[in-house]
Amino acid sequence: MQIDLLRHGETTLSHTLRGHLDDDLTEQGWLQMQSTIQQYMTTPVDWDVIISSPLRRCRCLAEHLANQLGLSMLVNEHIKEMYFGDWEGISTQVIYEAEPEQLANFWQFPTQYHAPNGESLIQFQQRVMCGFDEIYEQMQRQDWNKALVVTHGGVIKLLTCLAQQQNLDDLLKMPAELGELYSFSLSKYHEQMQFEIL
Repeated sequence: MQIDLLRHGETTLSHTLRGHLDDDLTEQGWLQMQSTIQQYMTTPVDWDVIISSPLRRCRCLAEHLANQLGLSMLVNEHIKEMYFGDWEGISTQVIYEAEPEQLANFWQFPTQYHAPNGESLIQFQQRVMCGFDEIYEQMQRQDWNKALVVTHGGVIKLLTCLAQQQNLDDLLKMPAELGELYSFSLSKYHEQMQFEIL
């Protein structure tokens, strides 16, 4: 199975850690996503389904595309961004001025440090894996081969790390540009989800 992961575009709170905050796309953000989709779209469209994070910055374009292309759209609660707790909606500059050591630790060793009252990387990974497990099962049940998944930077970085068998402390160094598309193959081996970069 193939999954094309589209990261949402620029949002009204793009300069902050917005995790679970439900901010809207800017006009620029909408355009970033649409121009990427136009580059990748084949005729006839080869996606069988569109799956989206429940947050508006992903869901709005996913709904629009599903209507435009006449495809089913599913919302998956588990593929939201990491939850940043007390840092939600605050820019890294402000966090750095207030808690430089804590932020530096989080950037360098996300497996050991997380935002105060936020989600740990292990909790985030378990949640996201649960989401892709659901997606895999749904695709198998419906005999779907290819899905467009509209999601967040943290989710894409995590799958890239897993696909490359990189240390999870390298998570924040992985690429996941606003409005860009990343393709993976998805398979299951001994009840374990496997990701490969295409």
